[in-house]
Amino acid sequence: QVQLVESGGGLVQAGGSLRLSCASSRIMFRVNTMGWYRQAPGNQRELVASITSGGSTNYADSVKGRFTISRDNAKNTVYLQMNSLKPEDTAVYYCAQYAYGSSRPSYWGQGTQVTVSS
Repeated sequence: QVQLVESGGGLVQAGGSLRLSCASSRIMFRVNTMGWYRQAPGNQRELVASITSGGSTNYADSVKGRFTISRDNAKNTVYLQMNSLKPEDTAVYYCAQYAYGSSRPSYWGQGTQVTVSS
């Protein structure tokens, strides 16, 4: 059983910054790819960023250059640093953990709301 606990969501002004955190209960956290997804009302859930156990990262084109995903394996935590936020970044953000060797998430966090005001 894996639990993902997210924190750091909130309300910020356009151009501001926010950092999301996600802590995993998995003991062997370091072997898992982690990701951040988001879903805005009326939209599909989309991948924002992912990071492999080796530290390789992937970003959606819409956030490239503004968002940074990172991980601290000692803390079983993945982060999403969001800079230069735009109103279109407003969404519920979900932490996700991938099974080893899988290209799809196996576990999801509860979601945290990020609202960017104009």
